[in-house]
Amino acid sequence: MNPNAAALETAGPVPGRMEEADLIRAVQDGDQDAFDLLVRKHDQSVLRLAMNLLRSPDDARDAYQEAFLRVYKNIHLFRFDCSFHTWLFRIVTNICLDHLRKRKIRREEPPVVETLNGQIDRLEDVEERRPSSDPERSLRNSRLKAKIAQALRDLTPRERVVFELRHNQGMRLRAIGATLGTSEEAAKNCLFRATQKMRGALGGYCDL
Repeated sequence: MNPNAAALETAGPVPGRMEEADLIRAVQDGDQDAFDLLVRKHDQSVLRLAMNLLRSPDDARDAYQEAFLRVYKNIHLFRFDCSFHTWLFRIVTNICLDHLRKRKIRREEPPVVETLNGQIDRLEDVEERRPSSDPERSLRNSRLKAKIAQALRDLTPRERVVFELRHNQGMRLRAIGATLGTSEEAAKNCLFRATQKMRGALGGYCDL
């Protein structure tokens, strides 16, 4: 018998078959294999969130790496008083907020990129059909994308994060509040301000 397999049998359940709570407890006990499994379980959702918030592959990868480094260092502080998903998204969101605030200070405008989740500046009701056969529609959609990108950059970092979490991630306001460590009402007010700014910037292009 493979000695590693024998060790797993004597040590207890195989980490890959553990419930998430047991997996987290194993990580808290110093199990590196369990941590690797935990990362693999959540890595795509973390990278997708970072891409949607930062709209930059390089910044998203940096945020992804920093997020899991913080998880590794602080997993012992997780007390199961919220879901691990919420705790993890709170870490990722705070890191992305820091990135966005630094951009504001430097007044940088990141290039428009494609996210893992679809068009970079997509709204669910904006659809591009056969642009090559309809130059006018293609031009209009290009202008809309540019306007959305600029409007998002003009939001405050917190407004942008709330707007993205609601419209791109599809999160409910209560979950957004929990992710940001604030109340549902505060998230609602922030979303209202962001939506008003976006409407003003986009004019008659679309309804938000």
